[in-house]
Amino acid sequence: FQAQDAQQKEEHLLAMKSTFQVHDAFQAAARPLYSACRTRATELHVCDMPEPSFAELSGGPYYILAGMLDANSLCSMDATCKLLRQLSRTNLGPWRALGSRAFHGVELEREGTFDQPDPNAEQGQCSRLKKSRVDWKVRYHHFKHSVPTFCSPFSGREITSVAHPDEVAYLRCRLCTDVVAEGCSQGVYLEVEVASNSDNLSMAVVDFEAGGCSSVTFSPDTGAVIRERKVREAPRKVEGAYIQPLPTVTTGRPFHGLMGLYLYQDRLAFFRRCELPATGLDREANPMQLQTPGMAQGCHLGPWETTGFVSDLDWAEGRRLTPCLAFRDEGAYRVRVVQIGAMPPLDVQKATRQDAKVTDWRTSWSDFDWEVGTPEAAASA
Repeated sequence: FQAQDAQQKEEHLLAMKSTFQVHDAFQAAARPLYSACRTRATELHVCDMPEPSFAELSGGPYYILAGMLDANSLCSMDATCKLLRQLSRTNLGPWRALGSRAFHGVELEREGTFDQPDPNAEQGQCSRLKKSRVDWKVRYHHFKHSVPTFCSPFSGREITSVAHPDEVAYLRCRLCTDVVAEGCSQGVYLEVEVASNSDNLSMAVVDFEAGGCSSVTFSPDTGAVIRERKVREAPRKVEGAYIQPLPTVTTGRPFHGLMGLYLYQDRLAFFRRCELPATGLDREANPMQLQTPGMAQGCHLGPWETTGFVSDLDWAEGRRLTPCLAFRDEGAYRVRVVQIGAMPPLDVQKATRQDAKVTDWRTSWSDFDWEVGTPEAAASA
């Protein structure tokens, strides 16, 4: 019986060993599958909790945040994410909003205002489809580079030479008086730098776009504003009036410096900032003089001056005014459009109250008329 018991124990141990070997084999075979499932579970867990990305801002938050950025910041944002770049160029995107603010009250010849790409398009579905295809970023950069430029025969934003006497350089942009009409809180400001001046130049706005024949001109040398209307072509006759809210410049040479025009609602104001020769005492007292890049060395700019609001728009025909520069004589010039924006360098109302040479511009104009060939015309020429 002992030999039989020993044989049975040995058979039982062999069976158990065989069972453990089979279990180990199954466990070894299943280990890669288990490992793969565990890895898959980890991946699914990560996908369930993604990291924050720009794509999550593609709804309302992005439009709110992007609306606070300037053009350079928007360009940087566009470079970071393709999705945001596409959103920025849509009708609801920040490029359209930025352009609407930057070019408010301004239109380009034959291209309309910034918000209305095709002013000749009929109202309805066709117009909506055309507007939906506008790349507002491209349009913004087009307006930025085209608005502050001159029409032919001049080009670009700077004039260096005038070939004929009494030359007039018209800007490509138009001022929309209906857009900045009463009730609008934003105006249009145009600023020009005069770094070299051969004789005499003036800044003006004209109503020729609507077939008118009137103008309002600011002379930075004399500080006067002149309103003219051509009543007859031949023999030429002009009716006008003038007002002098600023004193005459007494530097002994033609005007150099900055001059500006501001259209706000239905009123016009002009600005100037004269270039003054700097003395040795000035350079010692203020070695870091304010100087623009185009100005001559050894000169600095005086304070800003303004005529205040000196004219309404009752003289103008239509709803578009064209800004321009009038040169009295030919020669070499360096005149550059600095900016076309919304805010002038001075608060017009506050500056007018503080230094009011003209108490009421509506009653301070003096009339004049002249005809070609008369002594008055010869004297004015």
